Amino acid sequence: MHTVICRRVYEKVRSDAGDVPGWVLITLMTAGLVIVIWGLAGPALANVFQQAIDRVTGF
Repeated sequence: MHTVICRRVYEKVRSDAGDVPGWVLITLMTAGLVIVIWGLAGPALANVFQQAIDRVTGF
């Protein structure tokens, strides 16, 4: 019984391991989204952060 379960798990993991181009594509798309969002929201977030620091140090 244990051998059958181990074999099924091994076959499932082995079949998913060959999808390297898919993982590369997902990684590149995620990195691209992070760069675009950071580029668009970066100045606004820096402004919010600076305002928060100014309020804290203004006391």
